[in-house]
Amino acid sequence: MSNQESVEAYTSQVRRRFVKSFLDILILRLVATKPTWGYDIIKATESMYNFKLRHGALYPMLNQLEKQGLVKSRRVLKKGRMRKVYEITQTGRLVLQSSQDFLKQQTTKHDAKSKK
Repeated sequence: MSNQESVEAYTSQVRRRFVKSFLDILILRLVATKPTWGYDIIKATESMYNFKLRHGALYPMLNQLEKQGLVKSRRVLKKGRMRKVYEITQTGRLVLQSSQDFLKQQTTKHDAKSKK
């Protein structure tokens, strides 16, 4: 295996772990940009992260986020079909911002010695 192939393999592994570990945050990011429904979340996740999100993972997470008050849903008629459209709440925006700030802080290099 070449160095480039190794990097790609590790990148793919990290991407999968990231999506699985931060699925709630990724969903909040997606619904923060515009109200959307499950199928679009699945397609966006596949496009952005090259990861096939399963219905069995997505819908329980959406239900959990809704119970926590981070997203809200409403039924909308789209192209002759009823769809459940999700959008982020103000509390969801706060959680998303806090998560992004924390991740940014963790991924920024810090010199531990300079803080002492």
